[in-house]
Amino acid sequence: MNANNGIINQLSPYAVTETIDRLAAILQAKGITVFARIDHQAEAEKVGLSLCPTQLLLFGNPKAGTPLMVAEPTRALDLPLKVLAFGLRLTARCD
Repeated sequence: MNANNGIINQLSPYAVTETIDRLAAILQAKGITVFARIDHQAEAEKVGLSLCPTQLLLFGNPKAGTPLMVAEPTRALDLPLKVLAFGLRLTARCD
C-alpha cells in the first residue's frame, strides 16, 4: 500500500462494481452502516460524458462517529468514511 496525503491506494483484483459490492457486504456483515453508493460513471453518462468506472462508498458507525463529532465538530469533514474504486484508462479504453 502507498500513503499519500492521507490517501491509501490499493489495487483490487476485481472490477470496480465487484470491489464495491464485496466491500459493502463485508461492512454490512460487521454491522457498519453503508450511507451511500455513488456511481460517478452512471452520472457522467446521464449528461453525455464518458468516465471510466468510478464508484464511491460512504460508510461508518454513528455510535462511534457521533462522540468524535461532539468532541470536535470539524471531524464531520472526515466522516463518514469513504472508499473510491475506479478503473484506469491505460489505452483508448478503460481497464
